[in-house]
Order: sequence, then C-alpha cells, then structure tokens
Amino acid sequence: MRHGIDDLMTLMQVLRDPEQGCPWDIKQDWDSIVPHTLEEAYEVADAIERRAYDELPGELGDLLFQVVYYAQFGAEEQRFDFNDIVDTLTKKMLRRHPHVFPDGTLASRRPPGVSAEEVQTQQVNSRWESLKAEERAGRATEAPSVLDDVPRTLPALSRAAKLSKRAARVGFDWPDARGVLAKIREELAEVEEALDAGDHQHAQEEVGDLLFAVTNLARTLNADPEQCLRGTNAKFERRFRYVERSLSAAQRPLVDASLDEMETHWQAAKALETQSQEKLLTDS
Repeated sequence: MRHGIDDLMTLMQVLRDPEQGCPWDIKQDWDSIVPHTLEEAYEVADAIERRAYDELPGELGDLLFQVVYYAQFGAEEQRFDFNDIVDTLTKKMLRRHPHVFPDGTLASRRPPGVSAEEVQTQQVNSRWESLKAEERAGRATEAPSVLDDVPRTLPALSRAAKLSKRAARVGFDWPDARGVLAKIREELAEVEEALDAGDHQHAQEEVGDLLFAVTNLARTLNADPEQCLRGTNAKFERRFRYVERSLSAAQRPLVDASLDEMETHWQAAKALETQSQEKLLTDS
C-alpha cells in the first residue's frame, strides 16, 4: 500500500500526541526544528550535486517532513494548517505567473499556439518583481525596500547573492563581469593595505567586502556562489585525501611532511584529475 499526504499528516499528529506520541517529537517547537530544516535542505542539495537520484526521494521526504512539522505547530496553536500552506503557495504562484495563467486560475492557460519561448522574459521578470514588491509592501512595517524579505538566516554567501541580485534588478550593478573583476582587485588591495598597516580588524572588514565582490562575480556569471564553493570544497577534499594517502603509502606521517612534499602530491592529484577529465571527453 502506498501512503499519501493524509497519512503523513496523521503520522505527525500521532507523534505529537501528548499521551501516545514520541517524547522527542512532543518536546519540539518552532525554534528547535529550524536547524534540522536547514540540514535537510543541504542534504537535498548534496544529493542533487552528487547525482544520487536514488537518494532523492528519501532526502526530499525528510525536507517535506519539516514542512509537516511547522504545519502541525500551526494547527496546534490554531494559526494555520497544511492546507493553508498549500492554498497560500498556489495562490501566490498563480498571481506571479500571469503569462501562464492569464486569469489567475489553474483552469486558465496561455493561448494555444503561443509557446513559452515567445513570452518576453524581460516582461515576465518585470511583472514578477512588481508582484513581489506589492507583496513586500503589504507586509512592510516601514518604508518598503527592494531588499525586504531576504531572510537573515540564509548562509552569508546565498544572502549576499540575493541582496546584490535585488539591487541589480533596479539598475544598481556593473555593466559586465569586467567591472566586477575591477572591484575585486580594489577590495583585495584594501585588504593588503589593512594588513600592511597591522590593522587586523579593518582587514577582516575588507575581507567581507572582498567576499561580497566575489559573490557578485558568481552572480554575473549566472552561477550560485554556494554551489561554486561546495564544488571547490569537494575538490579540496579529494586532493587533500590524495595527499594523505600518498604520504601514508610512503610511510610519511602527515605532521612530519614538509610543505614542499605535500605540494608535490597535491600537484599529482591535480594532474590525475586532469587526465581523468580528458579521458572522459575522449570517450564521449
């Protein structure tokens, strides 16, 4: 028997039941679940980046379970329930896609014979931003800003990318990637100046500016900075593990190896990766 969303909602209700439920689930609240939500989202991203599609149903299920948690909290406090979440989301997506649902209903469709490619992307983006601005204005308690509702709890790189993307959409941006590169050089020079002056506090601030500029370069290249850095993290880990294995095979403890020795093995790891990539291209 295959289970559906109603079964999942029932399962959560039982887990949270004060008399019959699970002690761990019963004591959870809004704040205690947030770290788990972030972790599950990253595990989904990790499975996708590893192309581990067989793991995705389980990882997506874990992420969905976080939503069910919040829906249960909302229902218990008579704030909202899972159906309210679905209804709010569906209405918002219908409102933001008038180029697909012209009457704002699921029953309405783009006119026959008009492909998605024929819809002007610029007009769609403009309409999307206009609708989001209206939503932000409706929620704002002070003067509305294009930077409203960018979550402060996002990872710093992701938030930097979102902030700069919002600003870029209203024209606060460099004309091209070369402009961003010039900004990166400027920020790097300021880091060096602070270090030369022995002002480490100022250097830390300038490093933040440098990271923000690099994040803008990723955005300009239509790349997600978090994904870029995760890819580099994985690459570093692969190569450093190769260094460890090579030194171990030579019976050289890592702590006794010189930097030159480690660099030699690091370069060997890079060469092997290059050969492997070239072979894949040749085979394909």
